[in-house]
Amino acid sequence: QLQLVESGGGSVQPGGSLRLSCAAPGITLKYYAIGWFRQVPGKGREGVSYISYFDDSIWYADSVKGRFTISADKAKNTATLQMTSLKPEDTAVYYCAVGPPLAFVGPYDPQGLRHWGHGTQVTVSS
Repeated sequence: QLQLVESGGGSVQPGGSLRLSCAAPGITLKYYAIGWFRQVPGKGREGVSYISYFDDSIWYADSVKGRFTISADKAKNTATLQMTSLKPEDTAVYYCAVGPPLAFVGPYDPQGLRHWGHGTQVTVSS
């Protein structure tokens, strides 16, 4: 299974910004969405955002709406998640993923997700 290549993340103070990037080398994204999940220890993985390569639709979890912005560069097969006004509760490991849009929304079900990144830590702390 081809892996996604993630970069970005790190540590920042509350109110700060970080950017995550995800590359999908050799993967056909035409019919799928690319986006991010996040997970904190002891909790389940939750969808954060996706962008569809099929119809350019975008979705954000309510908890990040207005603060995070997702974009894609179809020519380079990459996606970026710009995170601003970060809060301590945004602290998590963020995973890039490719799959049908509905797989990012609602109760976590990995069955439809086709590709994953290795995960990158985002820490928001003063």
